[in-house]
Amino acid sequence: MTNLQDPQDIPDPQDTPDGTGPVAPPPGCPAHGGASPLYGSRFLRDPTESYQRMRRDHGQVAPVLLEADIPAWLVLGYRETRQILGDTQTYGRDPRRWNRWDEVPPDWSLMPWVAYSPMIHCTEGDEHRRRSATVSEALSIVDPFELRAHCERFADALIDQFVGSGKADLVADYVYSLPAFAVGMMFGVPEDQLDDLAWALTASLDSNEDPIPAQQRAAEIVGRLVTAKREAPGLDVTSRFIQSAPDLTDEQLVGDIMVMMVSGFPATSYWIGTTVRLMLTDARFAVTLAGGRRSIGEAMTEVLWAESPVPNIIGRFATRDTILGGQRIRTGDLLVLSLAAANTDPLLWADTTAGFAGNNAYLSFTGGDYGCPAGASDLAKTMAETAIEVLLDRVPDLTLAVEPEELEWVDSLWCRAPSSLPVTFTPTHINAG
Repeated sequence: MTNLQDPQDIPDPQDTPDGTGPVAPPPGCPAHGGASPLYGSRFLRDPTESYQRMRRDHGQVAPVLLEADIPAWLVLGYRETRQILGDTQTYGRDPRRWNRWDEVPPDWSLMPWVAYSPMIHCTEGDEHRRRSATVSEALSIVDPFELRAHCERFADALIDQFVGSGKADLVADYVYSLPAFAVGMMFGVPEDQLDDLAWALTASLDSNEDPIPAQQRAAEIVGRLVTAKREAPGLDVTSRFIQSAPDLTDEQLVGDIMVMMVSGFPATSYWIGTTVRLMLTDARFAVTLAGGRRSIGEAMTEVLWAESPVPNIIGRFATRDTILGGQRIRTGDLLVLSLAAANTDPLLWADTTAGFAGNNAYLSFTGGDYGCPAGASDLAKTMAETAIEVLLDRVPDLTLAVEPEELEWVDSLWCRAPSSLPVTFTPTHINAG
């Protein structure tokens, strides 16, 4: 494989810059083209405005700076993103290809998601196809009808805890908890470890948290789960995955299971939260809250197009010099895929008033050989759709307790969702019997 480093060749963290100031890029690198930072309050406050500005200044592929001012490219165009997803020969997944490792500080916040690991998202070629097929095989053990029934039960139990008060923060009281319970059930996670695991997976994506210890904590919990399921397998995804992948090491098993869990939670929580926010703030959906079930599916689809729950992903690494979107990409350059910007590409949506109903060509689940394994998106949809349906059945007169512009969002480059959803409604008495 071209320009692929051995793990031992990656610079020792002690030999890298300390991250106390901007790294001075060499002449000719993307940072010299008016690169925009993909961090800080300006970007996180209004990422859509930042995407529009970058597209205006640079076109469909823009030079950017990651935290610690590490140069990279942000792919904004729908066509260009599709091109990358379909061309695995030119755009690889293995981060050992990256040509910027000597500039990365040892405490870099993005290290958990960029450094090479035995996780499936760093694999390529035949190995990736084999492991992706194994993931799909493990997920196939989940019966979608049973999953829906479990989600309905979880939803009712959560709503029972706040429905009598007439007020709630749907994010804290409902949106994050339901997918966590569902994923825990699917993977056989002990109930007393669910809260800890949910926190660790969420914190690993949150700019306000320290992602490195959060990811390490998640790996510890999953590591214990793998040990337990190897000794006493059950009818769950973890047990099936262990049985279907006898050649994987414990480290590889833990890594791949963590990837599957993140896909189910917290990503599904972001989808639920943003969809509920849309339905509470947009008259096209709010007017049918009391019973228009078609509007739920339409709202979920619109969120995947207009406010992708996972707006940006790292990434791809160029295996050779090439041209993309008019920019010269060098061997080893890192490309961050902006799924949110690609989904709202003006060249794709000449008429922004046309709506998104019936169009499922969004990139929110990526695509190509490195896209979500078969079945994963269907399970996420089942969890999200059930959560919203039960909520609106049980609490049909939900009203946002603050002005829409007062809502705050999760502080992260990697996810897009409200950090709270305060609501009021008519209290409902729950009979003890």
